[in-house]
Amino acid sequence: MRSESAEQQSEWSPESWRSRLEAQQVRYEDRDAVERAREKLASLPPLVTSYEIERLKDEIAQAQQGKRFILQGGDCAETLADCRPEVITAKLKILLQMSLVLIHGLRRPVTRVGRFAGQYAKPRSSPTEKGVLGGHEIELPSYFGDLVNAADFDPDARRPDPHLMVRGYQHAAMTLNFIRSLLDGGFADIHHPDHWDLRFMEHAGLTPERRAQYERMRDTVADGLRFMEALGEQKVEELSRVEFFTSHEGLNLLYESAQTRRVPRREGWYCLTTHLPWIGERTRQIDGAHVEFFRGIENPVGVKIGPTADPEGVVELVRTLNPGKQPGKVMLIVRMGAAHVGERLAPILEGVAASGEPVLWASDPMHGNGIKTQAGIKTRDFDDILAELEQSLDIHDRVGTHLGGVHFELTGEDVTECVGGSSGPGEDDLHENYASPCDPRLNYQQSLELAFRLAGRIRGI
Repeated sequence: MRSESAEQQSEWSPESWRSRLEAQQVRYEDRDAVERAREKLASLPPLVTSYEIERLKDEIAQAQQGKRFILQGGDCAETLADCRPEVITAKLKILLQMSLVLIHGLRRPVTRVGRFAGQYAKPRSSPTEKGVLGGHEIELPSYFGDLVNAADFDPDARRPDPHLMVRGYQHAAMTLNFIRSLLDGGFADIHHPDHWDLRFMEHAGLTPERRAQYERMRDTVADGLRFMEALGEQKVEELSRVEFFTSHEGLNLLYESAQTRRVPRREGWYCLTTHLPWIGERTRQIDGAHVEFFRGIENPVGVKIGPTADPEGVVELVRTLNPGKQPGKVMLIVRMGAAHVGERLAPILEGVAASGEPVLWASDPMHGNGIKTQAGIKTRDFDDILAELEQSLDIHDRVGTHLGGVHFELTGEDVTECVGGSSGPGEDDLHENYASPCDPRLNYQQSLELAFRLAGRIRGI
């Protein structure tokens, strides 16, 4: 099914966004180098396939109906240096582990969507920042992620380099190749739950009760699958097969549009850098370049909805992105903050519900809950994250809508970036392993605890 009429589609092209105001626009000095990078990207094979994209759209449509749940998580901003097997494996394992908790708790399938293989661009509140270099305060371009420039506070590092788009593609391809090899090799086969154990659980600081609860739940899922197989259940292969989809913020439209193309035997245009691109809170202007670009592709599209959004604007945005009312096309990722969600979420839920527009509601309880310690360190409090998530569930229940997904910034590593949780770091511990180049992430202990709390809250236990 095409998402727009032929007349509307004729007004759009992968390059029509260039005529619109582009928020978060990158200023490259060498325009010829930009064009060479764009041409190179356009000549390379796609990172994902239209078949995978359509499968994800179908699963999002199931989540809209309450038949499935979407778990989206990963790094705030990937770095090229972290394209290493141990880092990728750790992220896969923690998402698998969280999904196992949710499958058991929610009693429904869970679709796993990783913020990886492309999350190399990062929006910033200011295009420049001040710092000290050589004993003098200077102003340089902000770090916009490894797709644009480097994090070191140095004029050469911060100069936007168009060739980094090609390097980003190459590292995304290597990441995807490794993930697919792991999955094809049985890394995530639910029939072998012992393979799902994380070695670092042995020193994760989990309470004995929490560890025992996870192990009982893991074994229960495996036993259930074996019982269904013994009965000859035809769908057991589908239930036990684990797959991953990729997602990233579609911030750099040069990168996204260069890999956007038509494919054989399908209508429309597909952005083949990722399965699920999303539009950020800073780039969702209805007349802006990002909405113009993403309204024309066949991929499902996420949109971050913050506390400044109003119901009429959200409905107009959904209609612009999905004029054909396709199920599974639009995922609204709400990021209000624990202090605002109680007041501002319900009117938006009610407005979209009254419009009849099909959307998947997801909660991002991370981005509205950033704080700074007295020492000036950016962090997030686990209690605030949990509070926004629980308030969101309560409001959905009250309005008569349902939460169909969650969106977390997390890592499978033993970082100390967010405070709180049953065994999480305090403010004085953040310096021990604060590794994020941008925003603080949940570590594996906090991520697992959040999955337990979410599953228990939805089931009412």
